Amino acid sequence: MASTLGTSSITTFPSRYLPSPSRISLHSLSLATTQSYGRKFYGGIGIRCSKGRSRFSVASVATELNAVEQGQKTDSEDSQRPVYPFSAIVGQDEMKLCLLLNVIDPKIGGVMIMGDRGTGKSTTVRSLVDLLPQIRVVYGDPYNSDPEDPESMGVEVRERKTKGEKLEVVLTKINMVDLPLGATEDRVCGTIDIEKALTEGVKAFEPGLLAKANRGILYVDEVNLLDDHLVDVLLDSAASGWNTVEREGISISHPARFILIGSGNPEEGELRPQLLDRFGMHAQVGTVRDAELRVKIVEERARFDRNPKEFRDSYKAEQEKLLGQIASARSNISSVQIDQDLKVKISKVCAELNVDGLRGDIVTNRAAKALAALKGRDKVSAEDIATVIPNCLRHRLRKDPLESIDSGSLIIEKFYEVFS
Repeated sequence: MASTLGTSSITTFPSRYLPSPSRISLHSLSLATTQSYGRKFYGGIGIRCSKGRSRFSVASVATELNAVEQGQKTDSEDSQRPVYPFSAIVGQDEMKLCLLLNVIDPKIGGVMIMGDRGTGKSTTVRSLVDLLPQIRVVYGDPYNSDPEDPESMGVEVRERKTKGEKLEVVLTKINMVDLPLGATEDRVCGTIDIEKALTEGVKAFEPGLLAKANRGILYVDEVNLLDDHLVDVLLDSAASGWNTVEREGISISHPARFILIGSGNPEEGELRPQLLDRFGMHAQVGTVRDAELRVKIVEERARFDRNPKEFRDSYKAEQEKLLGQIASARSNISSVQIDQDLKVKISKVCAELNVDGLRGDIVTNRAAKALAALKGRDKVSAEDIATVIPNCLRHRLRKDPLESIDSGSLIIEKFYEVFS
């Protein structure tokens, strides 16, 4: 089973709704029926499975910063710290599915992953690096500006575009940026060199992590321990899609549109509701209880630690196949349709569960379309919705201290009530 990512699927779809379910994987993309860690879910997909920095002027930072980045290899095999292959991760299919759907459609809005310590949350997120597709960016721009989308362009690139200047475009992999818990606001947002601005009349700006994460992924490990002032920064950027730095009357703004992925242990503290609502999907991760599966995980990790390159080579074919499926899904998602009747039922579920706002409706529609695209279909089915709706609504329900049923089961009960 070395070539299999998980021996269990994320969810099960009861026979009273689907008369003849069959196995689903990212390779076969057929339906799955099983239980995960002793708890039933519905729908289902199983996966086969800062020293030395200087300040740059706004005019020159792009060229200098990207000249270095363009010369760096993005292949994890050539890095000093080899990444564990996504295809080699055993179990935790719910988390893996949520991550893949966000790569296919970044507008889903990110993933909040909550679970026990030592369950592979960080390893799984960082393993996405190999699967991130390439995007078109303006060469020499520190914000990874999209040459066709004004909303994702830096101010300078937008001005050049308006003037009719020809922009040099290159292909680069989507960035994954780690936001450390101890990061300062300057490190996250960027800094303005006031002295240079006053003496030379130049807006000198050193971009921060939010600039680098534009059109990419921003990952926050132990996000529930993040300082309040950084939470406010993330909330502002997530709401507007822009980051603004102000100092001594000087203001500089740049696009900051990113997939926000956070992980944490619920025992270490709750996440502020305002930030939790900004995550498109919520994945619950549990400790593997099956003894044989635990042995399998330990053996695979030991094999990777002994010889990372050899281990990665053994999963190269599966990684390439999965990368191809993601690329195909990203290309075809715009053609995926969802019937009006299904849209109405999704909104009815959200309304009857008293979900605040419309984010739950929007995310559920997007996630269901992304799943259909991943399965190679051009039309969303009820089973697609059943698979993703708990992850899209679970963290949006109002907590009732007297309610004994967990939110995932509550959502599924309401789903069947409406969709039956």
